[in-house]
Amino acid sequence: MNTFSISDLENFSGIKAHTIRVWEKRYNALKPDRSDGNTRYYDNTQLRRLLNIVSLMNVDYKISKLCPMPDEEIFKLLEKQLKNSIPVKDPYEHFISQMIAAGMSYDELYFEKIFSNCILRFGLKETYALVIYPMLIRLGLMWANDTLPAAQEHFISNIIRQKLFTAIDSLPPVTSSQDSWILFLPENEFHEIGLLFTHYIIRLNGKKVIYLGANIPIESLKAAVADTNTSHLFFFLVHSNMPAEAQKYLDLLTKNFKKNKIHLSGNHKLISQLKIKQGMQWIQSIEQLEKELLNNKNV
Repeated sequence: MNTFSISDLENFSGIKAHTIRVWEKRYNALKPDRSDGNTRYYDNTQLRRLLNIVSLMNVDYKISKLCPMPDEEIFKLLEKQLKNSIPVKDPYEHFISQMIAAGMSYDELYFEKIFSNCILRFGLKETYALVIYPMLIRLGLMWANDTLPAAQEHFISNIIRQKLFTAIDSLPPVTSSQDSWILFLPENEFHEIGLLFTHYIIRLNGKKVIYLGANIPIESLKAAVADTNTSHLFFFLVHSNMPAEAQKYLDLLTKNFKKNKIHLSGNHKLISQLKIKQGMQWIQSIEQLEKELLNNKNV
């Protein structure tokens, strides 16, 4: 059984720890356990209950009405909302909370329902930008944070990877090899979700993608560029590496791939500390990537 502190609950739910304590005291919302040292902690059931309460508050349910409800009744209300597409105050926050709740409970069927509802309501691009990406940040997946147990991290990220692979496969094949893009993660980088979504966006814009994936040594990258005559390289820095080490890697890329345009994305905190040299571009949003693709439309 996984255990969480109240600060963990704050990170997962977006609700301040002080507010959670007020809900506990005033409404008996959660029932934390106590360690031998008298420190409060919460299990998966309590975390999911909090996430479900937060979701229903976006549908104008009052906290005072939700807290006395048993978990089964709360979940029935959520299922009804999902089935009837009841408008919510903050639909993105609702779906973020519910995806986290499903993932923390290994509930693939419910995760599938939430994801499918998002796609129907917002489309894949908006779902990624306003639901998936904020969820990943909250969970700490993008920075390999240890707050989320590894098994649940893999469970959630692998479902999303499957969805992105399916979306990429549904796109028509690219017949032209002009303006091709090599996508990769450097050695010791393994979180592919951002890179896969980039793959989808580039293919959606009619460009050829050579997807190398995670943990690619520099020599393998050299070979791929030499064999394919690729014009663009795109990679992510995800881990919170030491800036000095990351800077060495950027310098190595600019030295070895002077004829290529190199695009970088990922960990904002890390990249903001680096010197981006000529020939390399920091992509900070989907809109910026799409603008770059449009500018290279006729290349």
